[in-house]
This record gives sequence, structure tokens and C-alpha cells, in this order.
Amino acid sequence: MSRKQIHIAAHFPGVNNTTVWSDPAAGSHIEFDSFRTFAQEAERGKFDFLFLAEGLRLREQNGEIYDLDVVGRPDTFTILAALAAVTDRLGLAGTINSTFNEPYEVARQFASLDHLSAGRAAWNVVTSWDEFTGENFRRGGFLAESDRYARAESFLSAATTLWDSWNDDDLTDDASDEFLTRGDAGAYSYRDRFFDIEGRFNVPRSPQGRPVIFQAGDSDAGREFAAAEADAIFSRHGDLENGTKFYADVKRRLAKYGRRHDELLILPAVTFIIGDTDAEAADVAHEVRLAQFSAATATRLIEQLWNVPLPDFDADGPFPTFDPVEGESTVSKGRASVRMLGRDAKGIADQWRGIAAAQGLSARETVATAIARGGLVGSPETVADQLDELVQNDAADGVILAPHITPGGLTPFVDRVVPILQERGVYRTDYEGSTLREHLGLAHPDRVATQEAAS
Repeated sequence: MSRKQIHIAAHFPGVNNTTVWSDPAAGSHIEFDSFRTFAQEAERGKFDFLFLAEGLRLREQNGEIYDLDVVGRPDTFTILAALAAVTDRLGLAGTINSTFNEPYEVARQFASLDHLSAGRAAWNVVTSWDEFTGENFRRGGFLAESDRYARAESFLSAATTLWDSWNDDDLTDDASDEFLTRGDAGAYSYRDRFFDIEGRFNVPRSPQGRPVIFQAGDSDAGREFAAAEADAIFSRHGDLENGTKFYADVKRRLAKYGRRHDELLILPAVTFIIGDTDAEAADVAHEVRLAQFSAATATRLIEQLWNVPLPDFDADGPFPTFDPVEGESTVSKGRASVRMLGRDAKGIADQWRGIAAAQGLSARETVATAIARGGLVGSPETVADQLDELVQNDAADGVILAPHITPGGLTPFVDRVVPILQERGVYRTDYEGSTLREHLGLAHPDRVATQEAAS
């Protein structure tokens, strides 16, 4: 039985708790040279794509800017378009919100990026849950959870209608090298309860037909949306036990939509620490986790779970002795709180307090242990083993690496782990195609349509 090929991508971490700002090797998260260095290193490692998150407002808590947001976050499309000019094969994936944007604009931007990059664009379709972000936009407010995914589905359907309004044969060259188009090229009409748009889409069919579609939601509605519409899932289940459960659950949903097992890739985000020995890597990983969860970050997270401000709280001491306050979140603005990861706030608090008591940990140390992302930790051989185990045991189809150092954090993995995977025959030694769909083994949508029509 042949072994599965491993897909590897890189997440430019931006402003989140994987970043260790205090490390002397840490660089800017807003200067273009950081993005260029990061992308070119990923391409040197023959990665499938670079993934860039999006933030639409600085996060706040207790009236202060969240401590990881102090550098802001530049526009996703601008960065990806610039990176298209300094890379040749690396896919370019961006998170763009479906709650506060419009289908025509987003479809046009992604189609343009796909042309500029010769077929390397991908869209991570996300929704926004909070009124705080909505204040930046004309509509303001926020959507109920049931409407968020309904609008996202409609949004993607509308964008697909726009992309499909051109066919490959709508654009041809004549003897004078002038373009001739059919009279209905780009014509579209889309109407439902969310959108009422009609006109002509002014970007011809792109090299991939459509950008690759990613989805990152973990709720039941999010999993269903991914099974119906997405090409890949940006998952948070990076360990073997939870990964196999998530993988099996999402893959089983595909048949309902007439899709095959291999038409949806599952790619969890994972951190990594590589040392000369497993023991050395474990020691470094412990120090990195503590650096990722500063006293300020840990306090903000604990306030989110307890649902009250804790102005005099010492994160290097014990947890609050009282239980979390029930009800709507009163302290978290513009950030998905810990409560969103589990509805039982008291249960999580009891679990954290139990870990702290059993292991003699402070509140900050416990938070760093309890909610840090799943990671690959060990010598180069051990990390290669861990990654291969995830993929061969159907816990993932690959991973999206989130280094704790930007922009040079990918180098140890590229230099020390990639050659081992290549020697084992589970990872490419060079790019075989030019588009992101080819890197990921995904069919061009026009060919899928032709095959379905023939059957």
C-alpha cells in the first residue's frame, strides 16, 4: 500500500499568541521584507502555500488594546499581490471575511490575484461573530450565528457565479492579437435573501478556474459548510487523538454532497520546536510556551473565561477561587474568547485549577500548558516521525506550520526536517505543477464539471 504524500504550508503568524516578540531573532510583522523572507523560505522548502490571516480591528479588553495587537495588521490582498511578484510556485492564501464584505469586490480581488500569480490564489472564507468589528463597517452590528454561515454560503455561491460567468473559450486571440469575446461573457445574475446583484463580471476566467477555497470553522455548521463547499480546512486539531476524530467526522459528511474522500484536504495548524535531541527540544518548547503567554496575555484569557475584569490579578499566582460568571461576555471585545472553545466555563475553570494543583503550576503556566496549539517537538527525525504519523493515520492530510519566530522561523524545518521527509518518499523534491490546485492534488473545476456531465 502506497504511503500518503504530506502537504505542508506556512502560516505567517502576525499578531497572535504563537509569536515570541522578546526573542532577539524576531522581526517586523508589517515591513514587506519580513513577508518576502518568510514566503521565499517556504518556497525553498517546496511548501504548498503561505497562509495569511486577517484582522479587521484592533482587539480590546478593559478599554485597552490587546497586548499582541500593538503593531496592527496590514491588508491581506496588498501583501499577497506583492508576494506574487517575488515568488514563483508558492500558493498565496488569504483570510477574507464574508460578513462585512461584498461578493463582487472579493471575487474580483481573488480573480485578479489568481491572474497575477499565474494560478496560486486561495481564499479562507470566514465569518465574524462580534458587533465590535462590525462598527468599522456601514452595516455595523453583527449577525446571529445561524445567519453567519447562511450568509457565508450565499456569499461563496455568489462569488462562484461571478467566477463561472466566464468560460475558458470566452476569450480568444484573432490574427491581429486582439481579444474577441462572446456577447454574454461575464454576464451574471444572483438573487437571494442576502444579495441582489446583476451585471457583468470584468475579470476573465483565471488560471485555476476559481481560487482554492479554505474554511476554518470548527462548529457543526462550519464542518457542514466545509464538506459542501471547501477544498481544504484550516483545522485546530493537530494531535493524533483529536485529529483522527475530526478527520473522520468531516470526511464522512462529503458523500451527502456527492463529493469524494480526496476532494477535501484537512490541514491543522501546528507549532514546532526542533532541537539536536528530543530532551533539548522539550526544554526549549517549555520556555517558548511561557514566552508566548506573557502575564498580560494570560490575564486577558483568564478574564475572558471568568467573564469579569481582574484588575489586581497576579498571573504568576493561583487562579481565582470563585467560579466564572455566567451570561454573555462582558470583558472580551473583538476577540473570540476562551468561552467560545467550550460552553462550560465552570468546567474549564475546574479543569485548569485541577492541573495547577496537581502539577504545582501558576495560573500563567497552566494556561500555557492547557491551550497552547498542538505542536511537533523533538529532534529532526522525531518531528518527521510525528508529522508522518499524523498523515498516515488519517489525522490530517498535512499541516500548516506556525513558527514562533518571524520571519526566519521556518529555516530549521526547511533545513533539517524536509530532507528527511523527502528521503522517505512522502514529500515532494520539487514542484510538479505551477498552480496551487496542482500542488494540492485538486482538479480544475472545469474538468470536474466536464466529468460530471459525461457521467
